[in-house]
Amino acid sequence: MSNIKLNSVITCPECSHSKTEEMPTNACQWYYECELCHTLLTPLKGDCCVFCSYGTVKCPPIQVNSFCCTP
Repeated sequence: MSNIKLNSVITCPECSHSKTEEMPTNACQWYYECELCHTLLTPLKGDCCVFCSYGTVKCPPIQVNSFCCTP
């Protein structure tokens, strides 16, 4: 568990704005609003959360090869 990364740089596909965010460890984050263009991001098909779709690091459950929530 100590090798889990909790920060991920999430990048908006609409305006390319990037921001480092801390990922929750107890829930999936299904929505994320870009602070620059206000686009509401949702997971891509097959991904469990916005970090798995738009982040530089997959969410903590996926990092440890565990099941994650599904939207």
